[in-house]
Amino acid sequence: MTSKNITIPFNKPFIVGKELFYIAQAVIENCHTAGDGPFTKKCQVWLEEHLGCRKVLLTHSCTAALEMAAILADIQPGDEIIMPSFTFVSTANAFVLRGGIPVFVDIRPDTLNIDENLIEAAVTPRTRAIVPVHYAGVPCQMDAIMDIAQRKELLVIEDAAQALLSQYHGRYMGAIGQMACLSFHETKNIISGEGGALLINDPKLIERAEIIREKGTNRSQFFRGQVDKYTWVDMGSSYLPSDILSAFLFAQMENAEQIVARRNRIFDLYREGLRPLAEKGLIQLPCVLEDGQCNGHIFYLLTGSVEERTKLTAHLQNQGIMAVFHYVPLHSSPAGIKYGRASGSMDVTERAGDCLLRLPLFYEMTDQEVCFVITSICKFYRS
Repeated sequence: MTSKNITIPFNKPFIVGKELFYIAQAVIENCHTAGDGPFTKKCQVWLEEHLGCRKVLLTHSCTAALEMAAILADIQPGDEIIMPSFTFVSTANAFVLRGGIPVFVDIRPDTLNIDENLIEAAVTPRTRAIVPVHYAGVPCQMDAIMDIAQRKELLVIEDAAQALLSQYHGRYMGAIGQMACLSFHETKNIISGEGGALLINDPKLIERAEIIREKGTNRSQFFRGQVDKYTWVDMGSSYLPSDILSAFLFAQMENAEQIVARRNRIFDLYREGLRPLAEKGLIQLPCVLEDGQCNGHIFYLLTGSVEERTKLTAHLQNQGIMAVFHYVPLHSSPAGIKYGRASGSMDVTERAGDCLLRLPLFYEMTDQEVCFVITSICKFYRS
């Protein structure tokens, strides 16, 4: 089946407000399209105020934010970083680039987040940090993770790429660990095509973060009048986004509550429509937390086997519906075997890798399209 036959795509970028107007304003009125322009600063302030973070620095990707976090964590060759295997490659790559060793821990069967009960057993004298990944926007058990980190004197770096505006015990994801990273990739809730942000909650890290982000120079201090000229003072790279991307992003932020509300509406429709299949034990649906608030980022189902998932995927494609699997677990990938190691059994991770299927979910998706996907899935299981 070609892409022309797909009537309901997995994802669709969208415009919700003044995106194009703000891009024109950045070029014509502000005359600033490079990094750290007026819209970049507006986005950073928006995130600081809404999430309660000490400092936010926009980056050109979440990968860049993770790389900055690894530098700020002072990861040295041989240092170990605990993380789930069921995550995007950038979560591990950022630390491997510094010579770090990812230590993969299995995930919970309900949320598919790192199993907080398995973390402490993975800690060794070389462990430097824990990187919880809030999968599908569902918060990890941060109280338990922060307790372990405090007792073991470890950093916590939240991979909140999927979790903007998700909450845990009344606190936003990204505002709990010493650092956190966000993504604004076109597949996320709030988008700018490409883009990310480093969230800093430890004030001791802010000054160096600015330097790393500005190619290792004290340029930010220069523009604030704190030094009379700027120069190379530390390692770093070019992590700034264009202000054109930030202009698009700020318009999305202005409509963030509306976007999340719509995605949660779609999530709820899926959950109610597919509940009968789950009650019969045919599929597993995402966990709905009692101690947190999710942002409706992903709706997935878990099939009984990889063969079943393959047949369901093909069935949906024949109906014009694009549904996709997610991660190949990092611990079983060639680079994961080379650069990292698993701590204990990875049974839940491997089942998720084999059986998880993500359903279409995007802002402009209609209720009728959601119902068609549900009907098509129910038809598959009836047959």
